Amino acid sequence: MNLLSKALAAALFATASMPAIAQETAAVPQGAPTVTSECGDDFATWKQNLANEARAAGVGEKGLSALANATIDPKVLERDRAQGVFAQTFTQFSERMISDYRLKHGAANLQKYGQYFAKAEQDYGVPGPVIAAFWALETDFGAVQGNFNALNALVTLAHDCRRPTLFRPQVVPLLTLIDRNVLPADVKGAWAGEIGQTQILPSDYLARGVDGDGDGIVDLRNTPADVILTTGKKIQSRGWKRGEPWIEEVRVPTEMAWEETGRTNKQPLSRWAAMGVTMRDGTALKDTGLKAGIVLPMGRKGPAFLTYDNYDVYLEWNQSATYTLTAANLATRLAGQPAFERGNPDAGLTGDAMKALQQKLHDKGYDVGGIDGILGTNTREAIRQEQMRLKLPVDGWPTDELLANL
Repeated sequence: MNLLSKALAAALFATASMPAIAQETAAVPQGAPTVTSECGDDFATWKQNLANEARAAGVGEKGLSALANATIDPKVLERDRAQGVFAQTFTQFSERMISDYRLKHGAANLQKYGQYFAKAEQDYGVPGPVIAAFWALETDFGAVQGNFNALNALVTLAHDCRRPTLFRPQVVPLLTLIDRNVLPADVKGAWAGEIGQTQILPSDYLARGVDGDGDGIVDLRNTPADVILTTGKKIQSRGWKRGEPWIEEVRVPTEMAWEETGRTNKQPLSRWAAMGVTMRDGTALKDTGLKAGIVLPMGRKGPAFLTYDNYDVYLEWNQSATYTLTAANLATRLAGQPAFERGNPDAGLTGDAMKALQQKLHDKGYDVGGIDGILGTNTREAIRQEQMRLKLPVDGWPTDELLANL
């Protein structure tokens, strides 16, 4: 891939990347005061209250000086409100993201840094391909780490009233890292404040940073060993189960109890086998004692995946089902599996038709997470409920037939 192509790919993913902070907690000293400033307050007053909180948490003058110089970045707010890339289907998104470049360099890095991937699996139970897939998708193995001032980005999003509770807990950890000379005050990162080659948030950097090469420094921007070990530790902290799979591609029959599918409807593999589900190559499912859900990202006629407990960990990294399924699938590719079968899905709804469907669902009392044309988790679940009510196949896929029935 030439530099221009890499830049375009990185720009596309930068738009797609969303903050992975649903379960983040700030690693700051005990005794920090409760937050007193509110989003949208006078910015100077808001920053002063934040400075008081940081000082009480042990941040010294270097970190406080960085906060004093922090400003609102309008471009961060533009990015936060423009994530239309997730209006793409799973097939569209994944085929863009799982590029030959990422597969080739992922395989090369798994070999080049094999000792660190092996240590990550030994210490944290996370296989190398899982770590390498995040490394690929987030920054193309460190090539594109973002050019936003990370402190300005976090201050902007914490002060903004759209999602302050997600971003506010990240500010003091970043100030702590700056104060301790781990990061410079003007450290660059993604628009949502993530830093380094796998886009780690400050609270994870502070609490879970690992000195992988033993040089006494945790450098997640320049040192692959530190990146690999820290990423493995972060994934483990979200509940990864050693030795268990994350996803497996399967084939589903033409007819089955579709209402039993879905990520959260985990069943023994023997149950799925009894319904006619097979491995991708048509061989029988083997009952391993584990339970899995069946995810149909493009409906019952598209690709199908068994999703195990470890797949749920992906949603702790990023709450977009499109992104997480892509990351999980890339990990299987790096582990030696072939590209998934596209199937022959029904035409889905896009643009205004998708918004019209969401509006109808909203009018019926469903929380679809906004009329944005994006098939998110809430919209997909609302579709499943209405498919069940209308006695249509319950696969969570929006179609003209469903819209007409509504």
